[in-house]
Parts: sequence; C-alpha cells; structure tokens
Amino acid sequence: MQYVLALDQGTTSSRAIVFDHAGRLQSIAQKEFRQIFPQPGWVEHDPNEIWSTQLGVAAEAITQAGLSGRDIAAIGITNQRETTVVWDRRTGQPVYNAIVWQDRRTAGLCDELRAAGHEALFQRKTGLVLDAYLAGTKLRWILDNVPDARRRAEAGELAFGTIDSWLLWKLSDGALHVTDATNASRTLLFDITRQQWDDELQDLMRVPRAMLPEVRDSSDVYGDTDLLGAGRIPIAGVAGDQHAALLGQACTQRGMVKNTYGTGCFMLMNTGDTPIPSRNRLLTTTAWRIAGQPSYALEGSVFIAGAVVQWLRDGLGIIRSASEVESLAASVPDNGGVYMVPAFVGLGAPHWDPYARGAIHGITRGTTAGHIARAALESIAYQVGDLITAMQGDSGLTLNELRVDGGATANDTLMQFQADLLGVPVLRPKVTETTALGAAYLAGLAVGYWDGLDEIAAQWQVERVFEPALSRDRVAELRAGWARAVERSKCWAAP
Repeated sequence: MQYVLALDQGTTSSRAIVFDHAGRLQSIAQKEFRQIFPQPGWVEHDPNEIWSTQLGVAAEAITQAGLSGRDIAAIGITNQRETTVVWDRRTGQPVYNAIVWQDRRTAGLCDELRAAGHEALFQRKTGLVLDAYLAGTKLRWILDNVPDARRRAEAGELAFGTIDSWLLWKLSDGALHVTDATNASRTLLFDITRQQWDDELQDLMRVPRAMLPEVRDSSDVYGDTDLLGAGRIPIAGVAGDQHAALLGQACTQRGMVKNTYGTGCFMLMNTGDTPIPSRNRLLTTTAWRIAGQPSYALEGSVFIAGAVVQWLRDGLGIIRSASEVESLAASVPDNGGVYMVPAFVGLGAPHWDPYARGAIHGITRGTTAGHIARAALESIAYQVGDLITAMQGDSGLTLNELRVDGGATANDTLMQFQADLLGVPVLRPKVTETTALGAAYLAGLAVGYWDGLDEIAAQWQVERVFEPALSRDRVAELRAGWARAVERSKCWAAP
C-alpha cells in the first residue's frame, strides 16, 4: 500500500502529514520557526529556515509512519500564500528575508496606486483589492529597496516566488521555477480570467517578466525529488493553503463554503467555472486548476483570529495556555456589553482598512477577565459573520451550512456562537487537517492515486454539527453592537 505526503508550510510552523487512500492521517510532524519583526508593522521569515524545517519534518513524518520513500506515491505542497521570496538563480540564496503576508510596509504603495486610479484595473484582472498583504507589492519593495536587486532582476539573475515556488526550487535542486494557478492569483500580477501573467500589471508594478515562475495546474506532476531518500518521488500537487482547504473540505460544488480558523480566518465559497466580481470588497480567486480547467471562488480574509487568543496569553497574560480561553469565556453568561476588535494589523475583508487598530469597547467596573476572553472569542465569529453577509450579497447564493477547520474549531464555545450568529449549522469534519489533505488530494489525483473529485467528496465525514440556538432578534442586537465597535476602530493609525 502506498501513501501521499503533504507538506504544509504555514505562517508559524512547517508541517508534514502522511495520508492513506481513505484520507486518514497516518503521521504528522511539525516544527516552528522564527517570526522576525524588524519594526512595527513589518513581519519577515528566514527562507532557509523555512526550507530546513520543512525538509526535516518531511523526513520525520515518513519515519514516524514506519515508511520509506518507496511507500510515497506523491508529494503535495500547500503554503502560506502571499509571503514573498526573491533569490539568486545561481547560488539559490535569498537576497532578503521572506516578507510575510501579514506585513504592512507596502500600505503606502497601495495608496499611491489607488490614488493614480489603478484599483479598478487590478480588481478586474486579478480579482483582488489593492492591499499590502498581496505578494506583488512585497516584490516591488524588494526590488526598490535591496541594493542592486532591480539591476540583477532585469539581468535575469533573480527569481521570485511565493513559498510554494521556493520549496519546489529547493526540492528539485534548482530544476523547477514554477507555481500553480492558485498561488499566482495572489500576486496582483496574474489575470485570473486568461489564466496568465499580465504585461500591463507587471509594468505598473515595475516587475521584470524574467523573475516570474511558470504557472501550472494545481494537480500536475511538476517534477520529482530524491531528497527524502529511497529514490525519486513525484511532486504532483500545489495549492495555496486556503484553496487546498476548500478541496480538503470537499467543497467541490458551486455554493459550498468553508472557513479556516487559524492565525487568521479565511473563508472561500466555490463559485464554479465563473469568476464573480465582488461588489462588497471580497476577493475573486482561482480555487484550483485541474486538467487546464480553472474553478473559482469568492474569498474573505480575517487577519487576526486565533492570534487574538495568543495575545490574551502573551500580551495580557490572563491565560497561561490557549486551551484555557474556553473555560474563562464560559465563566460569564454573555459578553456583558464588551466588544473586542482585534485589528492589530488593520482590518481585512470587507473593510480593508490597514490603519485600523485593535480596541476593546464597552468596559465598565463590572468587566472581568471572563468578559474580555468571551469578547475575544466572539470577535472571531463576528468577523466571519461580516464575510458571510458580503459573500451572499455578491453571489446571490444562500448559505445552507458552513464547513469549518483549523485549530480554533476545537473550541466548542466558539463554534456554537458561530452557528448562533449565522443561523445555519456549522459542520466540523472528522479530519480537521483539511489544508494538508487538500494538497494530498491534488497530488494523488495527478498520479492516479484517486480517480476524481467525486471519489474525494465521498470520503468527507462530519464529526459534529453545531445547530443555531440563539434568537434572531438577539443576534441582530449583538451584530449591531459589533458594527459600532468596528466603526470606532477604523482609521486609528492613518497618516
């Protein structure tokens, strides 16, 4: 029996997971790496540390499962998406640290492009809004600020990639400079309708075409690697983390929605073979591309979700571990009128305010640590509610259920409040490692390990359903309070 190995390269750790043919997890290995904060609003990673941790956990997961390289049918890669790396083609060494998707240093560049009247063009071609978290502005910053980078790029000496491209380059020992359609669609340089790099956008961003990777299907045999021992293993699937999770949640039909609760929250709705332009400041993106045929999705991004619980632990010190937040929140019957807006790095969809900042509203003498903890948890659900409202407005589709994954879904209090807020069932699957599973599915499809999307969809199983129990009048009251709190947090750090 053979297995599929998924490399899940995330924002705070590198992971590797081995799956069997039924989509069951056989082993998992994980290694955290450094978060680098050179100045406020800047977030960086060391690309070589990302590579070393990812290679290490890949070997560890295979060994842990009692397997060898011969037992792996294919490797799939999923990654933190917009994080940007530029490296020397000859030496393979990065010219600068990876600039992470959370980084806000290019907010001013986005303002300039917007003021010059280019926002409509970018949205029409890429499906994206002009925001600092996307890869194209980060690439432009490196070209403009790293000594000699622009000259070397124009001479063809430098390569650009998101983290998937960086891992593919390293796994293939420099033979592959490629990406997939999902990651390309997060760069502000890729026309999602024509499914190709766009000359006009490159000129606006001042990015040389020679830097860009080849764009391939999400399910495709890219090449192979012998770095894990025991022969060459095909690398056969690549997708950005949220796109992979959409497939891992078996959201293969139009109108199906998943939400991932991680450091941030990322919601995707499958819109089929037609990209839907957003009127509500959501993103239109490539869900995946298989056999040359793209599927599309609407996406909403929440920058701070699970990270708000980390802040309660590391910043406020009111909990000692993340697992304590549920019991602390449950120590009070409701939020006591307290709302927390965790705009620590600005607000994502549908607000897109890089100058918003975190705030806690409604504090009285009666406010306790329990109310703060509850407000923090509820802030995650409120932000997801904003995304659902925008998504239904754009698509004209009604949400029937929400499939959820990510670390915070283990919090039953949060999941129940999410169902109450949305008024629809929230479904938690048996296999919650859906991001890695989606990458495994893409790789397995390319090598014939699975026959097609129908077989994959049939494997999805629910672990628990959270049914809504709160009255709609009470929900309306709560959401109105949240809306007031958000408005008071906007534009706080505006220049």
